Amino acid sequence: MTQASLGKDGPAISPICFGTSALGDMPDTYGYEVSEERAAQTLSAIFDGPCNFLDTSRIYGFGRSEARIGAAIAARGGLPEGFVLATKLDRDAETGRFDAARVRQSVEESLEALGVSHIDLLHLHDPEHARDLAEITAPGGALDEMFKLRDEGIAGKVGLAMGRVDMMFPLVRERPFDAILSHNRFSLLNRAADEMFSWAHEAGICVLNAAPYAGGVLAKGSSQMKQITYQKADEAALAPVRAIEEVCSRHQVPVGAVALQFSLRDPRIASTVIGVSSPERVAQTVGWAEWDVPPQVWAELEALGYSTEDPEANRDYRPG
Repeated sequence: MTQASLGKDGPAISPICFGTSALGDMPDTYGYEVSEERAAQTLSAIFDGPCNFLDTSRIYGFGRSEARIGAAIAARGGLPEGFVLATKLDRDAETGRFDAARVRQSVEESLEALGVSHIDLLHLHDPEHARDLAEITAPGGALDEMFKLRDEGIAGKVGLAMGRVDMMFPLVRERPFDAILSHNRFSLLNRAADEMFSWAHEAGICVLNAAPYAGGVLAKGSSQMKQITYQKADEAALAPVRAIEEVCSRHQVPVGAVALQFSLRDPRIASTVIGVSSPERVAQTVGWAEWDVPPQVWAELEALGYSTEDPEANRDYRPG
């Protein structure tokens, strides 16, 4: 796969990055469980495949995602050569505390769970869910501490990964991030992150786009999955999904392939983060990336329109 650079002078990364939140067993978010064995098989498929980029977080599955990745790395005798590992600093799950001390605690927990001494890309994660944004942004706060981790070599690159664009964009403008990661805000259904992506790309920041399937519905289909961005969806909410499905059906292309390639074909996006929870999904993702999508599909889909509103404004957030 053609690779981009993870920020200035950073390692080469594949255009697909596999996300591992579901591998931490998060039924409150995804509606299904993932066993330790299934997670191990999925990670093996990722490490054996053509993509070299893996994304996780300290809070995914309350630590289970990182622990399972660490076990898979240990079973292989170390991270495969050339593989790029990203994880995220997270608030205290019980209190919401996200100060400088919590940043140190979070990265130490990640290093121990993953069994590594260095993180290629370390994001500050979901500050909108912390107890006090000032703990994060004030001098000596969480953001300053994260940049210290980069200076110390514990993190190769640092980034910001979060949802709310209205909070994220000002932070991106203010700080020298190497990368940003936005989820569910740039897809066939939603373009809330469009302006931010353009600004970041022009500023030389590596843009990572996560969740192009809108939480899975554009991969599994509206008949099977009655939710969008991790929230139950009624018939009115599913109508835009079904319009996309109708276009793809007429042209005999999988909706998942089109949803994935919508992100892959954007020159601003260095890598697209795809969550997977089985070896079959790993293979399917690679196949969808290579699917021949007729040009007229893109024209018809663009004519359908899209939302620019926050897709998770009414979400009942649960980290499990």
